[in-house]
Amino acid sequence: MIKCIATDMDGTLLNSVQQISQENKEAILKAQAQGIDVVVATGRSYQEASYVLEEAGLQCPVIGVNGAEVRSREGEVLSSVPLNKQVARKAADKLTKSDIYFEAYTNKGTYSVDLEKAVSILFDIVVSANPDADQEKVLYAAGARVRDGLVHGIESYDLLFSDDDVQIYKFLAFSFDSERLEAAANELYELEELVVSSSGHENLEITNKNAQKGIALEAFVKAKGIQLAETMAMGDSFNDVSMLERVGRAVAMGNAADEIKSLCDVITASNDEHGVAKAILEVL
Repeated sequence: MIKCIATDMDGTLLNSVQQISQENKEAILKAQAQGIDVVVATGRSYQEASYVLEEAGLQCPVIGVNGAEVRSREGEVLSSVPLNKQVARKAADKLTKSDIYFEAYTNKGTYSVDLEKAVSILFDIVVSANPDADQEKVLYAAGARVRDGLVHGIESYDLLFSDDDVQIYKFLAFSFDSERLEAAANELYELEELVVSSSGHENLEITNKNAQKGIALEAFVKAKGIQLAETMAMGDSFNDVSMLERVGRAVAMGNAADEIKSLCDVITASNDEHGVAKAILEVL
């Protein structure tokens, strides 16, 4: 019997215009009504994840920033696994030397040295993955990152490294030059304290090696007295692998990469076909 359901957000719970469909919402509410813990496990910050959840009228615990931070349904921080500041600075230097744009995710929110790029990058990624999507709607949704204060502008990331009150959870790097991105990843692999994953072909997600969705989910269910064998996880990309490999029921989205599908027990419909709802209703 499934007692906990973990779902990724982008490409999974969210459709191509970054929203939670009514079908997905109703399935989550139905699971919660039956006493099942539904937890969102995302690469997003808590602020960006909760923004979408609140918009849909949902309340869930959030494993955020790929497991670097875990929050309760009420938003209380339950645990955090930040990057060592010296290691973070080395990683930032490598990305800068590789001429790759990146954002810094922290306990104080997400920061960018180029707010225009923070919007345009997200727009380009969503449109390239969903060429039939309404571009005006995608641009409006992408603009919410800055418009609603989900991403903050900063002159230099050095200001974060020197602030003792700031914990750096993740760097999210973007490039449509796959060779440049691969070269940067190889440079980052030299820093043993890091784990480098991705949620799409055009990005790298850099966190503490102990900040992974699977590790955080394992701790989350253990605290609830739930076994991983009683847990279902849904995802579409490589930053989901650590949880898909651990749970009793692993579900790949219809839009997932073939490598992800090969790891899973079940393949559901795509994120634009309410695949999360179908997977939840199947176990209910």
